[in-house]
Amino acid sequence: MINNNKKLTGGVIAAVKKIFEKDKVEPLLKVGSISVIKRIVLTFQRAGIYPIVVVTGYESYEIERDLASFGVIFLKNQNYETSQMFDYAKIGLDYLKDKCDQVIFNPANIPMFTPETIGSMLNYNEKVVSPSYNGKSGHPILIASEIIPEILKYDGDMGMRGAIQQTGIERKWVDVEDEGILHNTDDIHRLDNLLEKHNNDIMHSFVKISIEKETLFFDSRTKLLLLLIQDTHSVRNACRQMALSYSKAWNMINYMEKELGYEVVERKHGGKNGGKTYLTKEGIEFLEKYEVFEENVRLFAKAEFDRLFSK
Repeated sequence: MINNNKKLTGGVIAAVKKIFEKDKVEPLLKVGSISVIKRIVLTFQRAGIYPIVVVTGYESYEIERDLASFGVIFLKNQNYETSQMFDYAKIGLDYLKDKCDQVIFNPANIPMFTPETIGSMLNYNEKVVSPSYNGKSGHPILIASEIIPEILKYDGDMGMRGAIQQTGIERKWVDVEDEGILHNTDDIHRLDNLLEKHNNDIMHSFVKISIEKETLFFDSRTKLLLLLIQDTHSVRNACRQMALSYSKAWNMINYMEKELGYEVVERKHGGKNGGKTYLTKEGIEFLEKYEVFEENVRLFAKAEFDRLFSK
C-alpha cells in the first residue's frame, strides 16, 4: 500500500542506544537477513513515506553504513549517552516540521508493523493517530506538523505521551489487523514468527532511475545531495546527513555540471561566518524536473507491479 493521502508525509526513526546481554544494538539486530532498522525503512518506503530521517546515537557509523544506499537522512544525537527516546524523536520532528505536512514516528526496536497499517493511519485526517491491535496500542504514531512546535516545548518526564497530552489534541485510535505494532526486539521469537508475513507485506518493485550519457551522472543519491545542499547551504553538512564523503560529493557535483553543461551549485565565499553553497536557478529547475520524472516513473511502476503481482 502506498501513501494515497495528498499530504506529504515524512518519517522519523529513532535509533536509540540499547544493549543486549551479548552486546547487540537493537537497530542493527537482524530479523531475517536484514537489520531491524533497514526493515523499518523498507516499510516506510513501501508506504510512500518521504523524506525518511534516521536519528542515530550509539554506533552511528555502523547504522549509516547499513543504510547508506537507501536515500535516508541521518541526524546524530550528540547527547545520546544521557538521552531518552523522546529526545531522539524531538530531533527528527524539529528537522521535518517545516518540510512536510505530517510525520510518522517509530522507534527502531519495533520493526514488524506493515505498510497497510501506515496506509490505514494516513486515511484519517487527524492531528495524532496511533494503531491499535485487539485493544492494545502500538507504533508507529502519526503527528501533524502543525502541532510539532507544541510537542517540542514539552520537557516533562512522560515522553511522547506527555507531550501529546500537553497539546490538548485528542489522539485517534485506528484498529488494525497487525500485531507487529506491539512487538519489540526484546521478543525475538515473536518477531521471527511474523517474519514470513512481513516479508510478503514489504515485497515491492524497486526501480533505480538515473540520467546518463556515456556514464551515469545523476540518480536518487545525487538528488538527495542537492536537496540537502538546498536545505543546509553547505556541502559539508549535506554530506554529514547522508553519510557521503566530502570529496566524493564534489566529484559528483563537478561531473554532473560537466555533463549538463552549466553550473548547478553556486559557491559563495567569504564573510565572517564563512561561505555558503546554493543551487543555481538552473540547478533548481533541473532538480524539480527530475523529482517530477522520478515520481511519475515510481507511480507507473507501482501500478504495474500491483496489477501483475499483487494477487
